Amino acid sequence: MDTSSPSLRVALFAVGTVAVIGVVVVASLLFFRRDASVMTSEAAVNRPESSTDRLWQPDGRTRGNPNAPVTMIEYSDFTCGYCVKFFRDTWPRLREKYVETGKVRLLYRDYPRDPDGPAMTAAIAARCAGDQGRYWDMHDRLFAGRIETDTIRAHAKTIGLNQPAFAACLRDAPHRTEILQDKEDGIRIGFVGTPGFILMRTGQGGKEKPIGLPGAFPVGVFEQEIDRLLKLSEAKNKG
Repeated sequence: MDTSSPSLRVALFAVGTVAVIGVVVVASLLFFRRDASVMTSEAAVNRPESSTDRLWQPDGRTRGNPNAPVTMIEYSDFTCGYCVKFFRDTWPRLREKYVETGKVRLLYRDYPRDPDGPAMTAAIAARCAGDQGRYWDMHDRLFAGRIETDTIRAHAKTIGLNQPAFAACLRDAPHRTEILQDKEDGIRIGFVGTPGFILMRTGQGGKEKPIGLPGAFPVGVFEQEIDRLLKLSEAKNKG
């Protein structure tokens, strides 16, 4: 084959480049799957128990059976594209298979990438709605659309919030410190972006090393780890 033609050399280079990129991408995915998808969170386990209690405790941001055998903690950002992908593509399947059947409870934690931008505004809005018992109503709407002040106010009206109280909460931001504490906890655990997930047997916080999933992994990865924890929990109960 004559490779002296400039156009042919360019074509061969392009093909070679694509091939190399393909190999690198596949290798990276395999490496990430092996070393990062199932990671133990040393920081969360090794810190004093008094500083980790809040990580595992259910509150107004809890979904599912409070006594479910497996707990999943989600660190997320309302403006994060991969967080939206998890909410739209993966969460519905996990909710149907595990949460609605009482096997898994979800604890939501804030991890706004920008402490002063739309991500923080959205986190505050959700918490302010939570003050009126409508956290998840606001949460789901924020993930389903654009984060804008007018849109947030429209959501508040749609879900029946007390408008003056919500507006005052949004303005005064009394939950800002708690939101930043969530993020700090996530950073100490080892998450450097969103979304990030922790899976563990309920009631074992601070006793067993939790499993970390740093990213919007395919639903099969979640299912594999959840099923393993469910089997372990079942075996412990029988024992």
